[in-house]
Amino acid sequence: MFVAPSAHAATGRYVALGDSYSAGLGAGSYDSASGNCKRSSKSYPALWAAANAPSSFAFVACSGAKTGDVLNNQISAVNSSTELVSITIGGNDAGFAGIMTTCVLQSESTCLNAVAQARTFAENQLPGLLDQVYAAIRARAPSAHVVVLGYSRLYKIGGGCLFGIGDTKRKALNGAADTLDTVIAKRAADAGFTFGDVRPIFTGHEICSGSAWLHSTTWPIEESYHPNASGQSKGYLPVFNGLA
Repeated sequence: MFVAPSAHAATGRYVALGDSYSAGLGAGSYDSASGNCKRSSKSYPALWAAANAPSSFAFVACSGAKTGDVLNNQISAVNSSTELVSITIGGNDAGFAGIMTTCVLQSESTCLNAVAQARTFAENQLPGLLDQVYAAIRARAPSAHVVVLGYSRLYKIGGGCLFGIGDTKRKALNGAADTLDTVIAKRAADAGFTFGDVRPIFTGHEICSGSAWLHSTTWPIEESYHPNASGQSKGYLPVFNGLA
């Protein structure tokens, strides 16, 4: 797949921070040296770096990461010479992995309650956590161009699939993704960063769409509800490439 080089930092120092959506969990081709972080050569950061040949590429995103993990384990990769940073973070803080399990395995009311709790967390507690991460990035790399990517909606409403859940649950989960993206976009803007909204490009490629760029319930279970290789190369990469 040819990716046109982006103009901003094609030769600069690039650091990829974040969680599983940036590490590439679900896309396969994992770097064995990355262990449980499951960093993939098919992730959007790795694909972008391969196409743009930055002068250095620090790929430290890690599956399962929360905001605290970025601050404790990843931020040291960012320094005053860093010119480009990408990040997805916040979904694990809000407990989305557990919510997905709840909604697939338990009742509608239990699912809706779990989603409501996640949305409350995202609106009330996540902003402060994101502010800490964004401030740390800016402090360590004052002149870096920082692209904060959001999360896709998971389900096509009305779509059919073998292990699907009902539309009420699907709408609730999609609404939670919207809440998460709204919060992230606002905090990113206030930090002076660029927000990349992947929801439009994923439209028509959600779970149960018939052309999904996301895994439904799958094995290994940890890859469930994550972008597959197409979701990284056709979804996240074009959005990042247009903003980097």
